[in-house]
Amino acid sequence: MKSLFVFFTILLFLLTACDSWLDVVPEEDITTIDTDFETREEAENWLRSCYTFLQEPLSFTGNVAFTGADELVPDDYARNSTNFDGLAIGSGLQNVLSPYGDIWLSKDSYGGTSARNDFYTAITTCNIFIDKIDQVYNMEESEKREWKAEVKAVKAYYYFELLRHYGPIILVPENIDRNVPVEEMKTPRSHVDSCFNAIVQLCDEAAEELPVFNNKSTERRAYFNKEAALALKARVLLYQASPLFNGNPDYVNFVNKNGEPLFNSSEDKEKWRRAAEAAEVVIELCKGSGKKLVDDQMGATSLQTCMLNIESSIQTFNYVNDEVLLMIKTLPIDYTYTLPWYYFLPNVKNDPNKLLPGTCLSPSMKMVEMFYTENGLPINQDPSWVGSGNPYSLGEETDLKYTDVVMMKKTISNLHRRREPRFYADIAADRTYWRLGRTTKSLHEVTAYQGENFGLQTKTFNSTVPQNLTGYWVKKWSCSKVELYSYQGGLGGMGVTPYPVIRLAEMYLIAAEAWNEYGGNNEKVYKNINVVRKRAGIPDVQEAWKKARDKNKVTNQVGLREIIQQEWNIEFAFEGMRFWNLRRWKTANIELNEKLCGWNVVGNRAETFYNNGKGPMIVYSGNTFIAPRDYFWPIRSEEVLTSGCVQNLGW
Repeated sequence: MKSLFVFFTILLFLLTACDSWLDVVPEEDITTIDTDFETREEAENWLRSCYTFLQEPLSFTGNVAFTGADELVPDDYARNSTNFDGLAIGSGLQNVLSPYGDIWLSKDSYGGTSARNDFYTAITTCNIFIDKIDQVYNMEESEKREWKAEVKAVKAYYYFELLRHYGPIILVPENIDRNVPVEEMKTPRSHVDSCFNAIVQLCDEAAEELPVFNNKSTERRAYFNKEAALALKARVLLYQASPLFNGNPDYVNFVNKNGEPLFNSSEDKEKWRRAAEAAEVVIELCKGSGKKLVDDQMGATSLQTCMLNIESSIQTFNYVNDEVLLMIKTLPIDYTYTLPWYYFLPNVKNDPNKLLPGTCLSPSMKMVEMFYTENGLPINQDPSWVGSGNPYSLGEETDLKYTDVVMMKKTISNLHRRREPRFYADIAADRTYWRLGRTTKSLHEVTAYQGENFGLQTKTFNSTVPQNLTGYWVKKWSCSKVELYSYQGGLGGMGVTPYPVIRLAEMYLIAAEAWNEYGGNNEKVYKNINVVRKRAGIPDVQEAWKKARDKNKVTNQVGLREIIQQEWNIEFAFEGMRFWNLRRWKTANIELNEKLCGWNVVGNRAETFYNNGKGPMIVYSGNTFIAPRDYFWPIRSEEVLTSGCVQNLGW
């Protein structure tokens, strides 16, 4: 445990190819730290280093939530890659010797030297900054307070990530003196509510001093702001109220090394109220600060306008986005292997440049079917939908509403017809269109049969090259303004793209879910969920469900719970949210053991591609989730042995 808290020399943490924002990490040891806080310039280097630890975990390859659930189906090319810890976790390969996605105790080699790159090291760095910033001589007191608040907020974020990974954690309010006996350094894990409360306190303290997003200069928009600090608080309180942490019976007898309980034995409903109210505080703040759901894009039709609004909701070019409350700068675009489009975009047959490797991660059928119909209902609840009765039957589209979105008068699966705008914004399906570029030639026909432009070019599977296994493509995280054939260069021309960590839509869904679980006020539930649905271009939830097969579902708590959870799954599809939501809802052991399906991508005509009318076929059956073990990460065995820290259940 001594190595956990003693601040040691942090050697060059990042690759030297990163720009100056990213590769500033203090190199001095404890004896010279005071000199690093003599001037504003030196202190700012420390502040930057406090945020640097987020760089890799927020990248597409570093964030296990992107690939560790059931949203994406990888081919063997992706599985054979070493880029995706999430795939190993989803396949049940997590372990205690060297845990995948470990942020508790993690080491790496930089320039031949071993260095810690975990979140406890990040917290140590934050504590030093908080303790030392007041001694800088050439800064205004107001600026010191703002910088300290930015670091308190990111410390809260590190705590939160540790908490949702491992459950009860070890709190480090201040760094431990390295001269105290080792046994005094072996601090036990704290009760889960103490952990949540510590995070909330840091968020509150930070929010008091931070300006709103639009009052921060461009170069400081990749740090926490007032809306972001309060939004993190709302997210934290939602987790505290959720079944994984609120009266979890699996952990009722779980104690720390001192024999102290780490979980409550019963649910506390008031936690839901606190979460709902915290989210609504953020919503009200945003109304006055200029933050709102993106709704100002303009397309050729109302459907295309909705699609552009949805696409733009996560785009952060040059730190500009009305909806994103927290954006963090990650690896520069030169690190293409860390970006989602690198694995999503197709290497189409008629591409003259052949610069893209091709699709090796594709949407699962579960996600394709998750999206609503055009009437805002689940596909199995809408009796008027064209696919009602048999969504896998074939038809032809004739409604001009779908011009340049769905191919007209072509044989197409009814599953791809008359769906909500978010479906067409997030997923490319056979016989639909995908706009990538600004010219008329940039509207690509998605033809997915074997041998067609988007389809598999070989008649058999080959693990040495990327291959789409489901017959669908993820459109989210791509930019429709950038030409497909020169995508990397075109995207670079759009400007820097910090990662959108929190966006306002989340606050509305937090409020809707929390008020529903608290009970007794459906109007607040409807009010919040309908804001998200309005931007999505679908009817209000009460109106939509009047036409559903099960009309009463929208009027009771259990039914609304399912509706709200599906809204989460759709609105935040392919953003890594589902990975964590399934865990806090305690439904992961059901959802993440299901087989993943797609179409017969070696079929070269409609009949064979669509599996001769038999419906989707299994394309991957290796997902494994064991409860209660996999609800929390294992703590590395080395840490358990040296510190006496209690290991999580099942590990």
